[in-house]
Amino acid sequence: MSDEKTGKFDGLPEARARGLRKMEQVYGFDMTDGTGDFFRYTADHLFGDVWQRPGLSDRDRRLLLIGLLAGQGAADVLGIQVPAAHAAGELDDAALREIVVFLSHYAGWPNGARLNSIVEETIAKAARKAARAAEKRD
Repeated sequence: MSDEKTGKFDGLPEARARGLRKMEQVYGFDMTDGTGDFFRYTADHLFGDVWQRPGLSDRDRRLLLIGLLAGQGAADVLGIQVPAAHAAGELDDAALREIVVFLSHYAGWPNGARLNSIVEETIAKAARKAARAAEKRD
């Protein structure tokens, strides 16, 4: 995912390259440059600036974002953020499950149930991936 080796962000303005690198880190998958004002604000400002401000860790920001998304019932974005937080080691299985219990009481049971489905799917996929990796080592 890192562009230091590939140079895939070479030639882009520094604000854009910085934002795209942070997007890759936060989302956990490869990013490419995009077009339009919405993408520019997302890459240059949100990820190039806001996600990189001092005072909060990425884990802190992720917790706030997951809470907000759960409250809005935004399962589509939760489906990106929860697996990315888990894969980055920011939130382990126990923490994700505790977040579900906590947020269900504040965000409403239906939103909590959707979040729970995303969390359990994330944990199950990670367990399957780890089992496949273990089998290859044996």
